[in-house]
Amino acid sequence: MTVVTSRVPQSRGSRPAAKLGRISRTDKNDAATERGRRSTRQQPLTGQSKRPGLHWSVTAFLVGLFLPWIIPLGPLNLSVYRIVLLMTLVPCLVMWVRGRAGRIRIADITILLFSLWTSVSLAVVHGVQHSIEAIGIGNIETLGAYFLARCYIRTAENFRSMVQLVCGLIMMLLPFALYEWVSGQKPLLVLFGYVFPTVDVTMMDPRWGFWRVQGPFEHSIVYGLFCGSLVALAYLVLGYGKAGIARFVQPAVVAFTAFVSMSSAPIAGIALLIGLMLWHSLFRSFNWRWKILWAIAFLGYIFVAVGSNQTPVQFYISHFTFDAQTGWYRLLIWQCGSDSVAKHPLFGIGMGDWVRLPGMGSSVDNFWLLIAMRYGIPAVLLIFSTCIAVIGQTTLAGKLPDEIQDYRTGYLISLIVFMLVGCTVHFWAAIYVWFVFLLGSGAWILEVTADGVATRDAPTYARKGQRWSREQIIARRRHDYSSLRDSPEA
Repeated sequence: MTVVTSRVPQSRGSRPAAKLGRISRTDKNDAATERGRRSTRQQPLTGQSKRPGLHWSVTAFLVGLFLPWIIPLGPLNLSVYRIVLLMTLVPCLVMWVRGRAGRIRIADITILLFSLWTSVSLAVVHGVQHSIEAIGIGNIETLGAYFLARCYIRTAENFRSMVQLVCGLIMMLLPFALYEWVSGQKPLLVLFGYVFPTVDVTMMDPRWGFWRVQGPFEHSIVYGLFCGSLVALAYLVLGYGKAGIARFVQPAVVAFTAFVSMSSAPIAGIALLIGLMLWHSLFRSFNWRWKILWAIAFLGYIFVAVGSNQTPVQFYISHFTFDAQTGWYRLLIWQCGSDSVAKHPLFGIGMGDWVRLPGMGSSVDNFWLLIAMRYGIPAVLLIFSTCIAVIGQTTLAGKLPDEIQDYRTGYLISLIVFMLVGCTVHFWAAIYVWFVFLLGSGAWILEVTADGVATRDAPTYARKGQRWSREQIIARRRHDYSSLRDSPEA
């Protein structure tokens, strides 16, 4: 049987006939885009992609946190991470304003207002001329660290790579930490001191027969808090998909590296982290597990408020410490610091000295209290609101893939423990910028849908001059081209 085909004659000006026999440039571009997506469609959300996981500036910042150098730069003495933040602050703010870090979030506004208020407070208390250096350093550490994370921790792969790098650096500290724990000598500070001046050596009395490890940080508390904050992330992010003992090795090493600091706040924080991870693991299949835990915490708060001669804050401070004497000393700090806040509620006392009982030291072992003392009540409300906005929005992000849910749980546990530990210790230097960086590193979770689609990537496929709605973006990433063609905005 012979099949005869005939060619339909077409006139030179017949546009419909030409459309049947010719592929337009737009269709070619769409076909190329589809082929590119097909090649990567099966790639997982985390670190399996061939793309680099971290921007160079994030890598330099994170490594800089572990370098104890104090580098003279003109009239200033800057640490490595401050130099990185100084270089990236303006570019990151420009990226954020242009929408390249996703949509603007509540936490973005409150952290900006916090930085603005602290600057105004210092200028009011000390004068602009005498406070310009403190204002500059404060803005670099706060806005620089936060917006660096907002701009460059944008996917699950970025987040996992960040956790992997920091945990790897912590594990590299372990041999030096063990030597310092037993001998009391500071090998890292001595080695780095041959190149540039380093942070000051802090020598404290041994505890349980061991020396308190300082590592490359300003104090053993900073060392312990920094290492301890990675325990939940090491377990729930790096341990995802691992079975048996392999999942516990890295978190256990990180926890022990933090333990050798022999500081009460980091050790108590690690205990709380482990308790929350156990709760998550034991009741993983129960959707109401976190609501029940919050209810238990609220009932405990009521019980302490009614049945104790201490306020809940005083009860927490006095019992969340290494020994009773340290707890009672922190209560004295709370009482004297609260009096200072009551006398200077709006702008605080700046960097000036605070009124305290004879024999008390100048340090304030409470992050939230010291913020209120230095910059006034509005400042502590703004930074606290930033934390609540991040935790609240991330918690209410909705249903996510199992892997991203574990990432979110580890992230939230770390932030909540950070906030609680802040009631018994101050965050400064490396631990402060790490805390602020962590606040900005979870916004990407809000842009992941239930099927793992990251909506932030879709605008890169839009044609020039075209804007799509959220529904169109999700449809594009799901390859639902029919809904895009039928949409009047397409």
